[in-house]
Amino acid sequence: MKRIGILISGRGSNMVALAEAVSAGRIPGAVIAVVISDQSSAAGLVRARELGLETLLIERRGRSRVEHDGEIAAALRAQEVELVCLAGYMRLLSPEFIEAFRGRILNIHPSLLPSFPGLEAQAQAIRHGVKFSGCTVHFVDETLDGGPVVAQAVVPVLDDDTPDTLAARILKEEHRLYAEAVALIVSGNYSVAGRRVSATAQEDKE
Repeated sequence: MKRIGILISGRGSNMVALAEAVSAGRIPGAVIAVVISDQSSAAGLVRARELGLETLLIERRGRSRVEHDGEIAAALRAQEVELVCLAGYMRLLSPEFIEAFRGRILNIHPSLLPSFPGLEAQAQAIRHGVKFSGCTVHFVDETLDGGPVVAQAVVPVLDDDTPDTLAARILKEEHRLYAEAVALIVSGNYSVAGRRVSATAQEDKE
């Protein structure tokens, strides 16, 4: 079983979606080993406990990013985590953390990357007047929301959208897309060439 660790900072709705997908068998061969938050107020911690998941609170407490990430990495290793999923984790990861889990960290972002990276992606989309936005699951590297793209889903931007209404429409797709992308990565039936992630047939791996 592929052991997944999920990092959250807030409500953890994508964490819940992943947990439900694992429970329903939509991510075969996976188990959620631990949910870690850097925020004691994170509602997602409560939700994770309600789902029977192991949880940890690892706050920064004034430490450097490297020190904080080092404690998180140690906790993930203690749980023998093989795949790290960011689900609304609001801190940039240190290069040391990324190197420790190179090619094994996934994030979901509420835009069609490379458009509108960073914060307030929905507001960026509305300001730019685009007609479509969406969400992207990508591998995490040292660039901001810039790693190889695993999967994307498209959502229309309506004329009367606000950042909140667009965010709500995108979030529904996030919950579906993240589970599908994690299932692909867990299966191992994919290849990465440069910035392109492609699904491969099972026989291609043999």
